[in-house]
Amino acid sequence: MAFPKFEIKKSSNDKYYFNLRSKGNGEVIATSEMYSSKQACKNGIAAVKRDAADAEVMDLT
Repeated sequence: MAFPKFEIKKSSNDKYYFNLRSKGNGEVIATSEMYSSKQACKNGIAAVKRDAADAEVMDLT
């Protein structure tokens, strides 16, 4: 897999969510909350793309 990938999925209760897969081995590295519409799910993906690059890492251990 050359690039990380967002996958939109529909759950058994008709809600949408996304998985973010790594570019290396394709494993799921993040799963979103459930969204009531596909558009809301796409908005969630856009928020991750926009905000994640500047996110602070907080080690709470």
